[in-house]
Amino acid sequence: MSVMAVDDSPAKQNSGRPQLSAMRTSSYLKEHQQYRPPKQQHGDNHFGIDTVVEDLQSSRISPPKNFSPFNGVPSKEDPPTILEGASHDFTHPNCAPARGTKSDKLVATLIYKSNSHRASSLSPSPGLNSSDSDIPANLAPTTNIESFPLEPPAAADPEPLDHLYGSYISPLCITSFLHLMSTFPLPQGVTEASSSHRCLDDPDHPLVVELSLSPAPSPNYLSLADLRKHELIYRFEREWNVDVALQRDTLWRRYPRLVVFDMDSTLITQEVIDLLAATITDPPDLGAKVADITHRAMLGELEFDAAFRERVALLKGLPATIFEQLRPVLNVTKGVPELLRAFKRLGVKTAVLSGGFLPLTSWLAGALGIDYAHANEVVIDDSGRLTGQVKGRIVGRERKQELLLEIAKREGIPLEQVVAVGDGANDLLMLDTAGLGVAWNAKPRVQLEAGARLNGQALVDLLYLFGFTSEEVDMLTAA
Repeated sequence: MSVMAVDDSPAKQNSGRPQLSAMRTSSYLKEHQQYRPPKQQHGDNHFGIDTVVEDLQSSRISPPKNFSPFNGVPSKEDPPTILEGASHDFTHPNCAPARGTKSDKLVATLIYKSNSHRASSLSPSPGLNSSDSDIPANLAPTTNIESFPLEPPAAADPEPLDHLYGSYISPLCITSFLHLMSTFPLPQGVTEASSSHRCLDDPDHPLVVELSLSPAPSPNYLSLADLRKHELIYRFEREWNVDVALQRDTLWRRYPRLVVFDMDSTLITQEVIDLLAATITDPPDLGAKVADITHRAMLGELEFDAAFRERVALLKGLPATIFEQLRPVLNVTKGVPELLRAFKRLGVKTAVLSGGFLPLTSWLAGALGIDYAHANEVVIDDSGRLTGQVKGRIVGRERKQELLLEIAKREGIPLEQVVAVGDGANDLLMLDTAGLGVAWNAKPRVQLEAGARLNGQALVDLLYLFGFTSEEVDMLTAA
């Protein structure tokens, strides 16, 4: 690493010819490693090339005086510059706050949804997909004027920009997000914001990027909960095919002590009650009926407790041994064993709070090494068959919230260090009570209400929300 000295050759000292003191690289981020919104020095909100040209009319482009050789002492006129790598300036975006002040950082974790149908045919190299259609692109949809569409077809999603710039978190994706965040007002008295980013997996084609923004947008204008639900954030996610998780950059974000999971469609990919109903062949439509009730309950269209009792009543007469028979059928979500192994090494307590059945929940918790397991108990008659009734309280949304609070209190863990993960409407209270609630491949309402959302293939991606890099994740999950 060497310091770049200014060339004072005669050619450089010729002040009669306009010169630019420095040239940018092709990547804004590579040049600056930070994004700063442009200062608007004019009374109106217009800032464009015309404004720049007007400002330059009264200014000199050529250097006002001859350059002198760099004497090795950094200054504003001669900032330190690294020849190989990005330029560096002393803005201290990641340093401790000044004495007497508090840090006010917002962390945004961008995770590319590589399992999306949009990303299945993409490659890291920017480019458009070719169409399989044999109809020329300029051909009208019909030759009949009566059936010719009067309006263009409605677009379900914005233009997929990852199709153009690459199926990863591209530099333009990061810049676009930072520009979006710059539209939100800063706290009173703050005139400038700074940012920095870390690629948590691959620096060339990252799928996970962590951005630090300082300061966070003004809470008087937008609370963090409202910012997470802002339409601009949702639109950005759809445009760039990413999940955006926004969190305050606090100590508790990096050090969770209790993680609570839902079971069905979270720790496993199925709904257990649907598996039970599928074993009943008489009547033949029972499985489909139970699955429909389950789906509507998870969407929040039905009250969970009543819907659960209705479904259990349809299982009357099944042998109690059915739970043991279903053990080999359970499909554990990809990344769950690795995630729980990492939590064990970090000393994090884990729990599963299921709206399913205790026999299977307890068995799965034991197999995965989960510390706490709570679920519904069904009544079994003397002949060893299900009566269609449930013993005690239903583990629904209110009960899940109570159990989370009980476990946290028993372990002496503040709620700021509790994380909850779920997918259904019956998980919403649990997600809201925890310091961070994560919607995992969740129903639309849950995606909207949860503090963070992950729509991926492996639940081990949860570790990225705590700031771990892929290298650290590999260390934590190694067998």
